[in-house]
Amino acid sequence: METVEFRHMHNIHWRQIIFFALLITSTTLSAQVRPKGNYNYWDFQKKPFYFGLTLGTHSTGYLVEKSRAFTQTDSIRVITGLDKPGLNVNIITNLKIGEYFDFRFIPGFAFSERRFRFSSPTGVVSEKKIESVFLEIPLLLRFKSAPYKDKRLFVVGGLKYSYDVASNSSVRQEQGKNLIQIAPHDFQFEVGAGMQFFFPFFIFSPEIKYSQGIGNIHIFNGFLEESTLLDRVLSRTLSISFHFEG
Repeated sequence: METVEFRHMHNIHWRQIIFFALLITSTTLSAQVRPKGNYNYWDFQKKPFYFGLTLGTHSTGYLVEKSRAFTQTDSIRVITGLDKPGLNVNIITNLKIGEYFDFRFIPGFAFSERRFRFSSPTGVVSEKKIESVFLEIPLLLRFKSAPYKDKRLFVVGGLKYSYDVASNSSVRQEQGKNLIQIAPHDFQFEVGAGMQFFFPFFIFSPEIKYSQGIGNIHIFNGFLEESTLLDRVLSRTLSISFHFEG
């Protein structure tokens, strides 16, 4: 009887050890899945998608390639594209793809001014100003790091289509032949980086991003000397954005 009772007690003892071992293992794995300090992060992690608003500022201008006519003229010595500040407002749609990737659709409007500067051999400088309101439609893929204390780094990249809704404005029509013609449609690649801060009710994400056109947007105007000196013109933008998502 004592042997049977001893074996019974021995089995109960090992069952308890196994139970506590499994409990400790489960707790350890849980701690690994939910790193210490990430409190607000887990509330947003449950959502497959979320929306938000972007407010930002940018500096935008042109990359200029000169034509053959430039080497044959004596009236213009230097041609440059000037970067000017602007503002943008966007609406965010963010779709999660697994743990570390997001697909982001961020349409919005950008209010911009860009200029060409022409310098003569005598030092005389003239500028051609182009004011625009762009409808922007970027399609981006974002890669995020592992979270740490409700913070997360990320990099982002993709393509953006923009349309200058001011291209048919009455001001542009009046300037006509005196204005360097720029195509209203533009495609750009975008690359950037930023950081997420998880708060109880929203995610705040500052981001810096560079965009550059992938196609020539200069429309040749034979009636304007400055236009004949230009070959390829590419857009470029450096932007700082503040995303509010939740």
